[in-house]
Amino acid sequence: MEHENPAENPAEKPAENPAENPAENPAENPAEPPALTVGRTAALVGVSVKALHHWDSIGLVRPSARTWAGYRVYGSEDIARIHRLLVYRELGIPLAEIGRILDSPGADARTHLRRQRAQLTERIDRMTRMVAAVDRMLAVSPPGGMRLTPEEQVSVFGADWQPEWVGEAEERYGESPQWAQYEERASRLTRQEWEEVAATTHALHEDLATALRAGTAPGSAKANALAERQRALLSTYFDCTYGMQVCIARTYVTEPGYADAFEALEPGLTAWLRDAVFANAAAHGVDPETAEWG
Repeated sequence: MEHENPAENPAEKPAENPAENPAENPAENPAEPPALTVGRTAALVGVSVKALHHWDSIGLVRPSARTWAGYRVYGSEDIARIHRLLVYRELGIPLAEIGRILDSPGADARTHLRRQRAQLTERIDRMTRMVAAVDRMLAVSPPGGMRLTPEEQVSVFGADWQPEWVGEAEERYGESPQWAQYEERASRLTRQEWEEVAATTHALHEDLATALRAGTAPGSAKANALAERQRALLSTYFDCTYGMQVCIARTYVTEPGYADAFEALEPGLTAWLRDAVFANAAAHGVDPETAEWG
């Protein structure tokens, strides 16, 4: 007598759960990209759930799909719209304008993008000048100071230079022996020598940015050589040890002014330079984690 295979007996098949049947769950139909809940969408695109709720409330991006249970979820087109929104927001376009662009991309997008590109180019030029000024300040301000007049400082270091930075440096380092060294050495520098310092610092930071773009690893021979160039530049004004250089490098990531300047020159340069200085110091027997000034 033949035995029936239960798997082949329709009468004995378990009842299907609609929640487990992709055909009855639009959000999980394998023929379509899976729709995502608000939490999963926020994690995917890198924004907060609060932001998604806000965009939903103002009609900027609304979840257009629903699960079998009726929950609203984000489909592939919704997520693509969010990505476009994030690009425009990164360019500084207000949300109200972004909504108009997304709803009529053929009419408005190129005009807005051209205008935003011009503004970004102007911002890049301004930030590049600021980076050059701040980078030059790094060569003279820790523990630094200078003997140029405020007008001469702006002329040498660029229009974005702020003469009050010198006073801030003196307030921080004025009691240190290195400040006294700097006072003595800086007093002998002529305007032409300051201009040479500015040019040397600018060239160094261009080479740092180039090394990062080329994928140079901190701790490599090339990165160590660049770290040594920076230490030598600082040593023009005071005897900069590896430990002091490490202390200065820490400020690159902890103080927004330094971080903003380096990131404007090349995204990621702030952390890369810190890591390069740390690795070079470690190669010379200095523990970056415990290094102190002095």
